[in-house]
Amino acid sequence: MPRSVNAVASRARRKKVLKLAKGNFGSRGNVWTVAKNTVEKGLTYAYRDRKNKKRTFRSLWIQRINAGARLHGMTYSEFMGKLNNKGISLNRKVLADLAMNHPEAFEKVVKTVK
Repeated sequence: MPRSVNAVASRARRKKVLKLAKGNFGSRGNVWTVAKNTVEKGLTYAYRDRKNKKRTFRSLWIQRINAGARLHGMTYSEFMGKLNNKGISLNRKVLADLAMNHPEAFEKVVKTVK
């Protein structure tokens, strides 16, 4: 029985990878073996950095809240502790936005907590 290879599927798979590698420098964009490695590594970084993005934003929010709280004579940890004791459930994303873009509203939150 003759050997059967599914050239259609193979070609489609290679085209998919080469499309993802489009825009890379030199042979990384058009040579199958090099492009395959590039795309695999790129997808690994993309997966990893979707997780890192959450970490990075949380630390940014904490810095902004800390800066806003220190303008009113409190540290971040004092502010968050008192916020939890009062039962005010604003998350860090919202608090950071208030501290950055609406300082008067953030000041009211700080005064409520004090």
